[in-house]
Amino acid sequence: MTAPLNPPPPPHGRPGYDPWQLPEGAHPDHPGTVQDEPLGQEVRRAALTALAVAVLGLLLGFLWSWLAPHVPLVSDGQAVYLKDTEGEQAIGADGTFALLGLAFGALTGVAAFLVHRAGGIAMVCGLALGSLGGAAVAWQFGMALGPDGDVVGHARTAGQGVTFDAPLELGALGVLGAWPLAALLVHLGLTALFGPREEPHAPLHGDEQAG
Repeated sequence: MTAPLNPPPPPHGRPGYDPWQLPEGAHPDHPGTVQDEPLGQEVRRAALTALAVAVLGLLLGFLWSWLAPHVPLVSDGQAVYLKDTEGEQAIGADGTFALLGLAFGALTGVAAFLVHRAGGIAMVCGLALGSLGGAAVAWQFGMALGPDGDVVGHARTAGQGVTFDAPLELGALGVLGAWPLAALLVHLGLTALFGPREEPHAPLHGDEQAG
């Protein structure tokens, strides 16, 4: 009569090891990937990000109205003319808005990454929509803070031959895209460089036997 054979030790030295068990935290449909946060929570986070970024447009609009060069006008009593026909103040207003938009885009891109390092489509969409909305808010708010938009009334008030400022305007609406473009580039770059990485899990027992 032979002695009963001892059962082989469980693989990987773990009692009760199940070779078909998924790694801890893995999604059942995608073994090896950690399950994301609930969709509702991700959407709420993205919506709050978009709202916070859009509100910053008020600050950008204030800075634009303060820093942008104003276009001088003069009236002869019959019509209103540019005082300096070769001046570049209008281009300077567009350039000032674009530079401020790039700076705000870089700052909001970094802030969005620090708030939620995992990124995700919802966060990117929230950042893009919030940045575009913030640029639109800055445009309208800056014009409201600038010189009076009633040029004829302003000319009558100023009097003949007296210089006054033209309304603050954007000549090229494409500069509204400076903020969202910078925000997305900075955020995506930081996510690619410093975002969380998926750690490889140990191969399943069946794969080891096949190898």
